[in-house]
Amino acid sequence: MSHQLTQRNKNYSKWYNEIIIKSGLAEFSGIRGFMIIKPYGISIWEIIKKKLDQMFKKTGHQNVYFPLLIPKSFFSKEKQHIKSFSKECAIVTHYKLKKEKNEKELIIDPQSKLQEELIIRPTSESIIWKTYKRWIQSYRDLPILLNQWGNAIRWEMRTRLFLRTSEFLWQEGHTAHSTKKEAIEETKKILNIYTNFSENFMAVPVLQGIKPYMDKFSGSETTYCIEALMQDGKALQIGTSHFLGQNFSKAFDVKFTNFNGKKEYVWATSWGISTRLIGGLIMSHSDDNGLILPPKIAPIQTVIIPIYKNKRELNQINEITEKIRNVLEKKGISVKYDDRDIFTPGWKFNEYEMKGIPIRISIGSYEIKQEKAEVFRRDTYEKMYVSWNCLKNFIPELLEKIQKNLYEKALQRTKKYTIMLDNYNDFKKRINDTGGFILAHWDGTINTGKKIQEETEATIRCIPIYNKKNDVKKIGKCIYSGKTSNQRVIFAKSY
Repeated sequence: MSHQLTQRNKNYSKWYNEIIIKSGLAEFSGIRGFMIIKPYGISIWEIIKKKLDQMFKKTGHQNVYFPLLIPKSFFSKEKQHIKSFSKECAIVTHYKLKKEKNEKELIIDPQSKLQEELIIRPTSESIIWKTYKRWIQSYRDLPILLNQWGNAIRWEMRTRLFLRTSEFLWQEGHTAHSTKKEAIEETKKILNIYTNFSENFMAVPVLQGIKPYMDKFSGSETTYCIEALMQDGKALQIGTSHFLGQNFSKAFDVKFTNFNGKKEYVWATSWGISTRLIGGLIMSHSDDNGLILPPKIAPIQTVIIPIYKNKRELNQINEITEKIRNVLEKKGISVKYDDRDIFTPGWKFNEYEMKGIPIRISIGSYEIKQEKAEVFRRDTYEKMYVSWNCLKNFIPELLEKIQKNLYEKALQRTKKYTIMLDNYNDFKKRINDTGGFILAHWDGTINTGKKIQEETEATIRCIPIYNKKNDVKKIGKCIYSGKTSNQRVIFAKSY
């Protein structure tokens, strides 16, 4: 088994980038912060999109599309919102280029200056709430449950493929409600959908929590989040769901006539996940030989590779493979038969290990004689021989075992590296040694959070919503200042 990658424990960042490039997920575009997502990467995103879209629609949400460009006057309405996003906005100021007679390069035509500058959306709350002003008059118009699949641009200074790019693909939900209770229930419902998807499809266990007040989404009352622990002990925010209160309805003067005939402001939520989920998949499961994909997310769940010496053997394998493929596809399993003769079986083995295909089936002269197939599972490197007639049930069961094994492995890692600490020296040692989630008391001040971050690079990932350990919510002393703390929070280094 050849190590084609930089070893994960030697240089985690380099290992991560190499997996993306060598497995064919994405590549650098030549424009800083912008990546090219290749067909294999897009196929994973399409599965994520399909599964989540089904979950959203099942809970009453409908898809919509709003413009990419937002007038600056809209964007400026909600003060906290503009304060946060103004530093990373890309702005359209002109609409035309021209070439002077003696000029070799195109220049901006000064005559094409826009009357009002347009923001390329970093998020769509402002244009959506401007629209809701027209759509909402009465309680009969509520709730509005909308979701948008698209892209956004946030001019990031430090970028990393999938995890933090200036342009990213995502979904953003935007809902409007007649009561505060209903809006909060919606926010939590979406958080549970994200949790379900992360754990049951991506095989990534997560911790639910609330962002501390200084890190909440700009323009929100409360930001709920799910955090996952990667193999290097750092945290990754998987998704967020925001209770916006009435901040945007007040900023855009969106009122409705309630059941009693009185006017009041609408209650709101917004929520989203992005292509950073693919980064989370890579860092949660992969190894020194490439990607490892959970079967429910894998574009190709099973690959069949023929091993033959002559045309006669290939014809036999073709017939056998056709039957196996038909049986498995009827079971809803995606199967690829790679009979290309320009690559050796060994080259193909390495290729599909790098791509993280959950199951590889090999059939050669030996397997033909035995009427069996060699079955290889990517997650454990186990090989087994299975009769052709048994593959119909064996492969679906094995895919379930792989899915479960990847989740259990990630869950045990998360449990192992989640610890309660009360001593700051122990805290610093743990963060620099193994990392992980550290449950510690915090005095609730921005200054203490900043000091801890400056000294350890750890940040408050979230305030846990619930935890089986009773003393999480007990009063204690801040690990840094010694001041009174109402409950423990989760600290970790993060992406």
